Amino acid sequence: MTVRISGFFRDAFPHVVNLIDDAVRLVASLDEPESQNFVRAHAQADLADHGDERRATTRIFGSKPGAYGAGILPLIDTGNWRDDSDLAEVYAVWGGYAYGRGLDGAEARTDMESSYRRISIAAKNTDTREHDIADSDDYFQYHGGMIAAVRALTGSAPRSYIGDSTSPDSVRTRSLSEETARVFRARVVNPRWLAAMRRHGYKGAFEQAATVDYLFGYDATAGVVDDWMYEKLTESYVLDKENQDFLAQANPWALRGIIERLNEAAERGLWAEPDQELMTAMQEVYLRIEGDLEDR
Repeated sequence: MTVRISGFFRDAFPHVVNLIDDAVRLVASLDEPESQNFVRAHAQADLADHGDERRATTRIFGSKPGAYGAGILPLIDTGNWRDDSDLAEVYAVWGGYAYGRGLDGAEARTDMESSYRRISIAAKNTDTREHDIADSDDYFQYHGGMIAAVRALTGSAPRSYIGDSTSPDSVRTRSLSEETARVFRARVVNPRWLAAMRRHGYKGAFEQAATVDYLFGYDATAGVVDDWMYEKLTESYVLDKENQDFLAQANPWALRGIIERLNEAAERGLWAEPDQELMTAMQEVYLRIEGDLEDR
């Protein structure tokens, strides 16, 4: 078991961090066969490697004390990355600090990467319906970043899941691909949601552009956006006349950003086989918006 905590969680719930650490150390100390206790098996392997019992039971990692985030958002925003190794490097630099009793953010990149090489399942839980995985950068930064880091360290992606405890009486677990498709259909390209955003003017346009950015970030880190989703985004956000006119009037910078992000997905091969007619139509909109912005 390995946990990546946020800076907010670190600051708000230090007692929970200590309890998780206590649980790991307790299980690692049990007199059980290693074939039945993988926490103990991994702790013993680490202990044999470096001889430090405290390091061998460290399984909680986060940002440097006083720092927040996973570093993936600015990397995605600037486009200053090439492949998994770049994503994993930033994720490790930002998240390679150990937490638990007596640790409080000790530098531990080597131990973090050792634990990450053992990860076969990357899970993230959601406990509120106020937002979804395409509604905040935290999801792709922490969960997607973990998946990209494991893939860079081991050469293969872990299985990925989203836990849904928004209704405590009906807890569900879905694969990340299933959850992405569910959110995509239920909100992202739902005409009712798009219409609601149009009622919010400039901020609604921003929310549309942010949704595209967050989906792109999750695809860059975890490979969850299929070609049909990119096509639907292009049709619903850019080429739909009503939505296009709204974006052009309320926030043309958002429209330009959406097009640039979709083009980047195609250029990077995330959108593997883009329809050339869609790309041409989108480029025409882009050139028109660029001209309008220059006139302003």
